[in-house]
Amino acid sequence: MLTIGDARLTLVDGGSFRLDGGAMHGVVPKTLWSKLVSCDGLNRCSYSTRCLLVEVAGRRLLVETGNGDKFPPKLKEIYGIDHDRDVGVALREAGVAADDIDTVVMTHMHFDHSGGTTRRTAAGGFEPVFRRARHVVQRREWEDATRPHERNRASYLQENIAPLGEAGLLQLADGETEIAAGVRVVPTPGHTAGHQSVLIGEPGGPRALFLGDVVPTAVHVRLPWVMAYDLEPARTLETKRALFTRAVAEDWLVIWGHDPDHQAGRLTVDKDGNFVVRELVTI
Repeated sequence: MLTIGDARLTLVDGGSFRLDGGAMHGVVPKTLWSKLVSCDGLNRCSYSTRCLLVEVAGRRLLVETGNGDKFPPKLKEIYGIDHDRDVGVALREAGVAADDIDTVVMTHMHFDHSGGTTRRTAAGGFEPVFRRARHVVQRREWEDATRPHERNRASYLQENIAPLGEAGLLQLADGETEIAAGVRVVPTPGHTAGHQSVLIGEPGGPRALFLGDVVPTAVHVRLPWVMAYDLEPARTLETKRALFTRAVAEDWLVIWGHDPDHQAGRLTVDKDGNFVVRELVTI
């Protein structure tokens, strides 16, 4: 647990999974990334689906909801999911019930970030887990998630998405928006056109940025290390450059959602002008 200004931050575990190492590192050759990240016999690397509980001004916000527990056996095998853990389990371990959450924020609506928003009903349908919460995504992200094309359809599972709209639980943001005292969503496009990150803390004070998939792990702090999953890789690179420039100037804490080993850190610029991790931080 960590305090940033008036906000209390607690990381919660949304489960782990495995993704193709080549896809996770884009044009970076395996001869380079394999020195830093190990993979299994199928070339898959293990990743967390880290979620963040933010408690501030009497509010409880949950950033990301992880994989969820609805995967059929075939998809569990493909993505190396060997657990049935959902974010609700982690929240209960932190003493928080689903109905205590009043705001859910997703950086985007790919299944590893939105899977915990819904659960299967006894009748075989799907219903929202966080029934009292408004679910905040960028309007562009919602439009793309509800009308996916061949390139992104496998990532946008409608069972995680449609029930939120049907229940009237959405808050669609148009650009940078304050969603609670000192908590803002900030557009960070590239991975998806409507991707957003979550900035916590007031200007002039300590601040933390939950990055989402614009920078999924600490190794992706390197500007050219952009996932092949990103729809606009060059835009991701420029988004990272702008974010890191501010993060260094204002000494932000940055939080990685998929790094299994490192939760957060602070950045600096090395002698060659590259952004690097200056300090690792445990929340």
